[in-house]
Amino acid sequence: MTLAWRCLQKAPQRLFSTSSRRLEIRSITELPARVHPGFKETSDHDLLALKWPSPPRNILFVRKNADEAVHSALLEYTQHVKSNYPDSNLVLEPDVAEQIHETFDFPVYTLRNSSSYHEKVDLTTTLGGDGTILHAASLFATSASVPPVLSFSMGTLGFLGEWKFKDYKRAFRDVYVSGHPPPSTLVDGGSGPSSTSGWSNLRGKSMGAGRASRVLMRNRLRIGIFDSAGQRLPHEPPFAHPDNHSEDIFALNEVLLHRGANPHLAHITILLGSPGHQKVLTTAIADGFLVSTPTGSTAYSLSSGGCIVHPLVSSLLLTPICPRSLSFRPVVLPSNTPVTLRIEPTNRGKEIEVSVDGVRRQTGLTAGMEVRVVGEEVRTPGIKGERDWRGGVPSIVQGGGSGGAEDGWVGGLNGLLKFNYPFGEEG
Repeated sequence: MTLAWRCLQKAPQRLFSTSSRRLEIRSITELPARVHPGFKETSDHDLLALKWPSPPRNILFVRKNADEAVHSALLEYTQHVKSNYPDSNLVLEPDVAEQIHETFDFPVYTLRNSSSYHEKVDLTTTLGGDGTILHAASLFATSASVPPVLSFSMGTLGFLGEWKFKDYKRAFRDVYVSGHPPPSTLVDGGSGPSSTSGWSNLRGKSMGAGRASRVLMRNRLRIGIFDSAGQRLPHEPPFAHPDNHSEDIFALNEVLLHRGANPHLAHITILLGSPGHQKVLTTAIADGFLVSTPTGSTAYSLSSGGCIVHPLVSSLLLTPICPRSLSFRPVVLPSNTPVTLRIEPTNRGKEIEVSVDGVRRQTGLTAGMEVRVVGEEVRTPGIKGERDWRGGVPSIVQGGGSGGAEDGWVGGLNGLLKFNYPFGEEG
């Protein structure tokens, strides 16, 4: 074979070996259906063990806005995930996708038209502070099932996010292989069925059955708004249901009723129990009123004099904001207690503002309207180890210590909130 002929044969190979940049933004509807993990109770740990039935594929990245360090971290993080986990699909919020998709030589996915995250996203990961985590949770406010959330603390406080960004490679890998069967159980030395192909392509040992990622299941509030005739009202964006359905939404931190700019105190009656079997607890005359989760107990509720509640305690917190009566103290109730907040006719302001996890509803409440709140059910009744976990926000934590769920929580109280910090001493 002549030298010229060999050159002609090799030229097309060099041409096709250079991949063209795929500057694409695709619809999330093109992605495969969501993979639902299991959450297993263990006898020696308060936290749950994360068990993937197959590798997570559709990863939603949520970042803090207007922060150059976070932006650079996002680019580094996404490139790492796509390079080392090639079966992964990167999902971004629409504005972020528009801003950075030209950086990648692979397509990214985002919402289009009436699509929704909860049908496609397997895992959510956040870069920012507690506000970023709340925003990520709000993307699933209309869904009874939330994918696991891996959060890296890059914000101001970071009480909810335990992971440091410098550990992102190890943290993501641990989550990705959590529930990965031991190599000996895979067919053909690890090739196995297609459901485990994403795992078998990874080098290195699996975590094993006893080393699954630990999950703290954070309870949410289920919230409905009703008019004076008792008719359920639709929620407003960003919490609106598809097709404007009038259904409950979920909140990770709290629901707030407040007088806003009105100079008069709000008159809000608090009723306990289901409609038809309600008992009046009291009528709050105050700047406002909060119903919070244990996760929200270290947020607005704490600043308003509410108590701190461990996130494993299934409960609701009722906290008045600047009440007129000095004897009005915060109250803690079981999470399955229905709570109704009713605007009284004696309320002198035209409207009472309503906010869910810091997002204010454009239309306020008038006399006779109600906000009905109850804690979300996150597990079925039964014996520990045999219960089915559902609902809640599965937060992936660093739960390797012997103290279990208390490790990060106590560290957060002491290190971030300076719990019972002595005056005049430097830490």
